[in-house]
Amino acid sequence: MKKFTPVILTLFVVAAFSCNNSTQKNKTEHTLAEARKGFKTQLIKINKIEDPAEEPPQDLFSIVSYPTPIGNMTAYLGKIPDDGKLHPAIIWITGGFGNDIGDVWSEASPDNDQSAADYSKAGIIMMHPAQRGGNGNPGSDESFFGEIDDIIAAADFLAKQKGIDPNRIYLGGHSTGGTKVLLAAECTNKFRAVFSFGPGTAAAEYGPDNLTYNTTNEQENRLRAPALWLSSLQTPVFVFEGDQNGNMDAVKDLERIAKKEDNQFLHCHIVKGKDHFSVLQPTNQEIAQKILADDKKGAVTMSFE
Repeated sequence: MKKFTPVILTLFVVAAFSCNNSTQKNKTEHTLAEARKGFKTQLIKINKIEDPAEEPPQDLFSIVSYPTPIGNMTAYLGKIPDDGKLHPAIIWITGGFGNDIGDVWSEASPDNDQSAADYSKAGIIMMHPAQRGGNGNPGSDESFFGEIDDIIAAADFLAKQKGIDPNRIYLGGHSTGGTKVLLAAECTNKFRAVFSFGPGTAAAEYGPDNLTYNTTNEQENRLRAPALWLSSLQTPVFVFEGDQNGNMDAVKDLERIAKKEDNQFLHCHIVKGKDHFSVLQPTNQEIAQKILADDKKGAVTMSFE
């Protein structure tokens, strides 16, 4: 699995375009899904990772191919019990740059467990999708744009698998993966709930050296800025970050915007005594138990107070 150190985000949004004014405009203009329709991103870099996905332990994962709008892509899929029951599942998007997948099965330190393996340990089926340009997949890295379509396509694939409860598919991600899952949540209601760890308010915060599109183009930036589209949320989204460095300021900014909009779907939590990485394992363990308990039809009632 790719490992990375955090990019501490600056509040780019206010400097690049007025977050408050743009958010207000979005309410009357359209949703993020509508705004994305017909838009063709202009890439100034072509980043691809051709190396195939590492073979996983056969008792834990298999390599599968899931269809997307631009072709079939690679993913790890956890073993689904053949017991006649429907099981909850979560799609997990790791952090870092590049759309490939790797070792998500080796035991990790409790202070830096980016594998989210506690879901598998709790009996929740996991899917780790590589996205466009990763592991020989079609396309190339679009830095938080086309990848959102790939994540939604992964959910469609997962919902059709025997033994998966299509009404209990969750989505989670960390750091850059946390930003991606926020954008995905703003584009679809296919997920029961979404869990975002240490996201940014806008992709452009990561800096042009890490991105493949023209960051001087306002529309390219707007369509990759989850802070501008919180009003598009239709399902519960839980955002977490530790209070020891990390992207705490970005999470607080998301919370401020949500409160101003009276947004009922976004729930932000700063975890005391944890950082950008150590927040993962204990929080994922708690989420896993809440997913197992979330077995009733109707509204999601889980909370993390």
